[in-house]
Amino acid sequence: MIALGIDTSNYATSLAVFDTRQQRVLCDCKKFLPVKEGALGLRQSEAVFHHTTALPELMRQIDAVFPLRGVEAVGVSEKPRPVDGSYMPCFLTGVSAAQAVSLAAGVPLVYTTHQQGHIAAALFAARGGALFAQRVLVFHISGGTTELLLCEGTDVISRVGGSTDLYAGQAVDRIGARLGFAFPAGAALSRLAAECAEEIHPKTSLKGTDCSFSGLENQCSALLERAAPPAYIAKYCLCAVAETVAGMIRAARRLYPGVTVVCAGGVMSSDVVRAVVCAQEPDACFVPGKYASDNAIGTALLAAKKVGAWPTSSQ
Repeated sequence: MIALGIDTSNYATSLAVFDTRQQRVLCDCKKFLPVKEGALGLRQSEAVFHHTTALPELMRQIDAVFPLRGVEAVGVSEKPRPVDGSYMPCFLTGVSAAQAVSLAAGVPLVYTTHQQGHIAAALFAARGGALFAQRVLVFHISGGTTELLLCEGTDVISRVGGSTDLYAGQAVDRIGARLGFAFPAGAALSRLAAECAEEIHPKTSLKGTDCSFSGLENQCSALLERAAPPAYIAKYCLCAVAETVAGMIRAARRLYPGVTVVCAGGVMSSDVVRAVVCAQEPDACFVPGKYASDNAIGTALLAAKKVGAWPTSSQ
């Protein structure tokens, strides 16, 4: 089964082709949506425009590697999360493109969600097809969500915990903007944090499996006012996120002993976050950045699953 995945989130336009016979991604491409200097995101009308502009270019890139006429199924993220009322206009651009490819090729079209695509990509990258048949705890931590989910494969059973105010990615982007980085700021903040060799013990706000990040923004603002080195501030921010995640993992494991923990979402692709969490929770599954941040790989996997061709191992 050759499946094409399309995801048009509020941060990136993503396409991917997955081959279940070879158990690998044949090609994937992504273009981050441009954000004006100093801004902390896009209006939906702007996101729709940028997706509409980017999709033809990315389609040509995919077609140059694997001709789209050979696709046997198409998957697309139609909304952010698999809950009633979840909606963002930016996903309509991906749906339109997916419908066009599906009709032209005469192949099945599978609708899924951005969050389930994240989960699918992370589960596959962690342990191939094995985790899709198990109950799993999945962190989805990005600019648009901070949730700890109990899942059966990619089906969300319940929300176990998460942020009660700012999302982790929002805190990272706001602090990154204060340090002069463009939105989204996670990658740049992680590179800057790596320059700081000082050991940091940040304050965190945790109550069981729930957390808060508004205090983190205030702490970093205070460090800026005291003229702390930018690398120290960047590392403080990411270490605070990591310590929070580690604490939530410990709380979740008390509730669900023996359940595998998988980390997905753009914030979880940070090397700094990964190093701190893994030092405390070495069994937590982190995956390569292209599977953790916004991508269409999981969307392609879910299309293959829906039409009966499911991965059984990872490369």
